[in-house]
Amino acid sequence: MKHLTILGSTGSIGTSTLDIVVAHGERFRVEALTAGSNIELLAAQVRRFSPRLAVVQNEELAGELRDMLPTGCSTEIMSGVEGLIAAATLPETEMVVAAIVGAAGLVPTAAAIKAGKDLALANKETLVTAGHLIMDLVERHEVRLYPVDSEHSAVFQSMEGHRSHDISRIILTASGGPFLNTPTEMLQRVTVADALNHPNWSMGKKISIDSATMMNKGLEVIEARWLFDLPAERIAVNIHPQSIIHSMVEYVDGCVIAQLGTPDMKAPIAYALTYPERVPSGVKPLDLTELSGLTFFKPDMERFPCLGLAYRALAEGESMPAVMNAANEVAVEAFLQGRIGFSGIAALIERVMESHLPHDLGSIADVLEADVWSRTKTRELLPA
Repeated sequence: MKHLTILGSTGSIGTSTLDIVVAHGERFRVEALTAGSNIELLAAQVRRFSPRLAVVQNEELAGELRDMLPTGCSTEIMSGVEGLIAAATLPETEMVVAAIVGAAGLVPTAAAIKAGKDLALANKETLVTAGHLIMDLVERHEVRLYPVDSEHSAVFQSMEGHRSHDISRIILTASGGPFLNTPTEMLQRVTVADALNHPNWSMGKKISIDSATMMNKGLEVIEARWLFDLPAERIAVNIHPQSIIHSMVEYVDGCVIAQLGTPDMKAPIAYALTYPERVPSGVKPLDLTELSGLTFFKPDMERFPCLGLAYRALAEGESMPAVMNAANEVAVEAFLQGRIGFSGIAALIERVMESHLPHDLGSIADVLEADVWSRTKTRELLPA
């Protein structure tokens, strides 16, 4: 039986992970769950899985959560970063599912690695902001890191049984999101509801907006650079509207190996949790005879400037990816609040990046400092 901590248990990745746990109850024991402010769902999860520890955003919410649980509930309730670190480093836990959205996942994920926990990584921002530091920690503490993002899981699966030095490049696929065919001049007028309406995937608000701008794919390029130790020029992005091929690996002999499947995150989650085994995930099997066709083309950088900004941040390196990521989080929040238009997201991020002089990041504390600088600068540039 594998003992799990799920960081971000009320989000889409967290709830899908718990679906896998329910389907294979003999394989897993949930030791800790964490959430932000969705304490109603977290309370239901605590009642269902009886973890040793549950963590929420702050002490006020912790008090509300305690009141929602039955008398005599043995689950300890904690809050804040201290609680997240406690959950990530719980002695009974063997694997941590890192599914917190955004840079907030960095500190507990790093703590989990230092505590020797294997990692199922869905929080791409951890590697975007602190890639070299995290991969150094993984090597030093001899933990296993399994990618959960469908694209990186596809690459991981397509590399199995092959030598890394035989890889020519990796090709990450992208659906193109809801605005794939929207005229560029109309993007400024799209609404929040339009941007949240992803054609293929069901995701949280932040990730859905990132998909619409293609910043999500940019973050995945940076993540892939660290996961697979390849430079940016060997990481390509292809638009693939059907979201059937989740990514591909091209080898030096010209052969391309791809991983295909129905768009459902339960499959890569199950693979990360049970590797090297495969178990039923509840995902509908793919019937190729039902497909009308699979298409691929290069992304339009004018339509999706955020993808270009991510490649630029990766090329400049050092603190720039962390600054870009933080600026994006603030800009997305501002768009969701109606403070800027959709096209304003990329414009705001670019202004912050142009204001920043990249510098070396020697520690997680340095990453957090760059993150704070970027958030402050981005908010200063927001319209009043």
